[in-house]
Amino acid sequence: MKVLVINCGSSSLKYQLIDMTDERVLCKGLCERIGIDGSAITHQVGDKKWNEEIAFPTHTEAFMKVVEMMTTGEGAVVKDKSEISAIGHRVVQGAEFFTKSEIVTEDVITKIDELSPLAPVHNPAHVQGLRCAKKVFGDIPNVVVFDTTFHQTMPKQAYMFGIPYEFYEKYAIRRYGAHGTSHRFVSIAAAEYLGRDDLKMVTCHLGNGSSISAVKNGKCIDTSMGLTPLGGILMGTRSGDLDPSVVCYMNELTGISGNDMSDLLNKKSGFLGVSGVSSDKRDIETAAAEGNERARLASNMFDYQLKKFIGAYSAAMGGLDCVVFTGGIGENDQPVREKACADMEYLGLKIDTEKNKIRGQEILDISAPDSKVKVLVICTNEELMIARDTKALVEAAK
Repeated sequence: MKVLVINCGSSSLKYQLIDMTDERVLCKGLCERIGIDGSAITHQVGDKKWNEEIAFPTHTEAFMKVVEMMTTGEGAVVKDKSEISAIGHRVVQGAEFFTKSEIVTEDVITKIDELSPLAPVHNPAHVQGLRCAKKVFGDIPNVVVFDTTFHQTMPKQAYMFGIPYEFYEKYAIRRYGAHGTSHRFVSIAAAEYLGRDDLKMVTCHLGNGSSISAVKNGKCIDTSMGLTPLGGILMGTRSGDLDPSVVCYMNELTGISGNDMSDLLNKKSGFLGVSGVSSDKRDIETAAAEGNERARLASNMFDYQLKKFIGAYSAAMGGLDCVVFTGGIGENDQPVREKACADMEYLGLKIDTEKNKIRGQEILDISAPDSKVKVLVICTNEELMIARDTKALVEAAK
């Protein structure tokens, strides 16, 4: 079975074609600036890449170009789109309605659309992608895999906010979390690597968007992001957790409110807002090394908040067996891992600083020999997780 994995953004379409016989990636790519001047596609097979500027008025044209790149020319990996057995889609927000991955029906698409107020940037784009995929690929099965379903095992005391209960009853305002597919992938990989299912684990997905989860015996019991991906620790352009009065006070002082306030907290805060330099952690570290105090502050805030979550979640689980780092920062930023694990010997956690310098392994154990807690760096693979769910659901439906 060949599964096409799709991740649609409002102006982008990421894709991977995976042969599920051996879980090998046949090709992958990105259509960007859809509906905007300067749109283009990057298509990759192995180490070879093809780039082409081409107009994409909508996601439909982007899907058609993906089919063309996969089936014709030097980058072809299949003879015809009929060789693709199913399509798996990443969807950010499934709320309480979706507790597992689902085969797509019109009712499923309608419900994802109805949940758009909880993910206004993401869910409408996913709906676009689902409809365009059906238009271009016809009647082959489509499956949706939600970022939120892994977090559905959280107990009520973890996901509820301290607001009047009727807001939860009427509007389902609660903690949903995000990056669930990544947290699920690395927690499964860690359990397999360590040969144990009874682990108390903190998984740290760190990138431009970052979230941390407490995973006990394979199930999520808490996570750092909240109603939306804005909550938790400092991120590239997102503020992370705030005293709600900060928002009220900023509104009183500046008059900023509504969508403008959301834009400020989601796109102009975090590393970018604190440092004034960049939203990219690499640029922050470079500026900090050159003596930029605000960049150093942004870096220190991130490291401090990450350490706090690891400690808090170990308390919530009654112990700690494993810490996992993943995502662009988690997999590549050695100082972040070292600072997060520094002075944690009281938890039995200690890393080997030389092992921490190693790069490029799918799973890297950076624990010190005398560490009671395993510390792993695991390359996340959300696309493979989506493909596995898609394969399982399609085969079960036959």
